[in-house]
Amino acid sequence: MKDNSLIALPIVLGPTGSGKSELALRIARELGGEIVNCDSLQVYRRFDIGTAKVPEAERGGIPHHLVDIIEPDELFTAGDYARVARAVLREIAGRGRIPVVVGGTGFYLRALLQGLFEGPPRDETVRDRLRQREQRRPGSLHRILTRLDAEAAARIHRNDQNKTMRALEVRLLEGRPLSTLLERGRSPLSGFQTVKIGLDPERELLYRRLNARAEDMFERGLIQEVRDLLAAGVAADAKPFESLGYQQALQVVEGRMTPQQALESTQIETRRYAKRQITWFRKEQDVHWLRGFGDDPAVQDQALGIVKAQKMFE
Repeated sequence: MKDNSLIALPIVLGPTGSGKSELALRIARELGGEIVNCDSLQVYRRFDIGTAKVPEAERGGIPHHLVDIIEPDELFTAGDYARVARAVLREIAGRGRIPVVVGGTGFYLRALLQGLFEGPPRDETVRDRLRQREQRRPGSLHRILTRLDAEAAARIHRNDQNKTMRALEVRLLEGRPLSTLLERGRSPLSGFQTVKIGLDPERELLYRRLNARAEDMFERGLIQEVRDLLAAGVAADAKPFESLGYQQALQVVEGRMTPQQALESTQIETRRYAKRQITWFRKEQDVHWLRGFGDDPAVQDQALGIVKAQKMFE
């Protein structure tokens, strides 16, 4: 039995390129909802082509929250996202509207729904020591983390220096692996009843779409966008430049890749990223998985049927 005192919270999740935005827009239109972004790149201003933001003209007047909210050089953690997103959810619900969460950043979604272990404060002395070691021996931090906390290392990509450094920092300061501390101090989201819709298109069809989307990004001027960002003063080591597409376009600007190499690298790495997203989301509980893309009207109708079947939506 559903608790009618809870606030309805549809969530659309799945791998990149699966049509999450299109499905979320349809749900929002049908339910009188507003979109709440759950993508770690769309929060950055001026990074547009490579982040697949829905253009203003295609939003159909539906408000979008947590898009273009911070500058590229600002630190914005999963904990920050959870704090801000929870406030946004309650603000939307307080106006009698339905928040519809959509995005492919699984760690952000987990932080929103389950809360996060805050951990010790950042220690710049420890971080400087770790940075120096990584500069001397690239890849060494992830290898050390594998020895000290194999579970955390398995969840963190070897190229993600920020997360690797944080996991090592916690291990050194707390004296225990991050993986054994994650449940401490968590505060799950309360007051909402979630209904999770997961998109699971056929893998080969998804990969074709991702390849085509990468081509489209480069054709629409991704490399020029990177040049413009650098010219506007955005540092080459800004966090969003680490993302797929942008890191390759940056290497073109710096003369370390040709445009064709950048495109091919983006396609390969995006397919790998989609595979990792699928693996992550398969561990998410209570997901209604739909076979197909979110821009397919039949899939949209199926999703709406699931959402509307929840008594709180009646």
